[in-house]
Amino acid sequence: MRLATWNVNSLTVRLPQVLDWLGAHPVDALCLQELKLSDDKFPFDALRAAGYEAAVHGQKTYNGVAILSRQPLRDVVRNIPGFADEQARAIAATLDTPAGPLRLVNGYFVNGQEPGSEKFAYKMRWLDALAGWLRTELAQQPRLALLGDFNIAPEDRDSYDPEGLRETIHHTSAERAHFQALLALGLVDAFRLFEQAPKSFSWWDYRMLGFQKNRGLRIDHILVSPALAPQAQACYVDRTPRKNKQPSDHAPVVVELNL
Repeated sequence: MRLATWNVNSLTVRLPQVLDWLGAHPVDALCLQELKLSDDKFPFDALRAAGYEAAVHGQKTYNGVAILSRQPLRDVVRNIPGFADEQARAIAATLDTPAGPLRLVNGYFVNGQEPGSEKFAYKMRWLDALAGWLRTELAQQPRLALLGDFNIAPEDRDSYDPEGLRETIHHTSAERAHFQALLALGLVDAFRLFEQAPKSFSWWDYRMLGFQKNRGLRIDHILVSPALAPQAQACYVDRTPRKNKQPSDHAPVVVELNL
């Protein structure tokens, strides 16, 4: 089974690229972030024609998340229970596999803008709420994967300039502590289960030839529960879509599980 995450930075603009990628890489489930469209504008028909059902939590112009799956999705939850939030940033759903139910949680984590800002404080509150929710989810759903755009580079090796960017957004000690708190729940960074090339990133700025110069960050992650970690066979970033005309600034991240 293959699961993937991809911040598409506008599904309206990137839908042809998503369909092309799914045609070439028919993953079992794809978590999308930054849809930038409301539910009524979501391309259910086009994705259904490609073989995918969808659970969606959209928002006009900003944010928005969706889970695409080849199998029916059930027990859908939109946003973090108990956390009042006007922004569409999280969705969870269960799909049934031959090995049993698999809980997928898809998050478009808060950017945070800059340390000390109100948006950064919101990021901290959101991350606290997420960890509390996942603790409950893991107790009920031992086979769980958390996928998404985390907007956190968890280690120095996840940044093209760790010293120059130290304690700036995505690199702060507070953000990294929250990432470690997710791991402390028992979740495992699937990408780090395998040997990876140096300077392996998932996001590159559109400006100043960021992709061409590999001035990137690894901020898109797949964390798997202890029950799933032994089943992971590979985890990688597919840089190819970043070479497209009018690409997203993010590339898909894929994990392969032997279920």
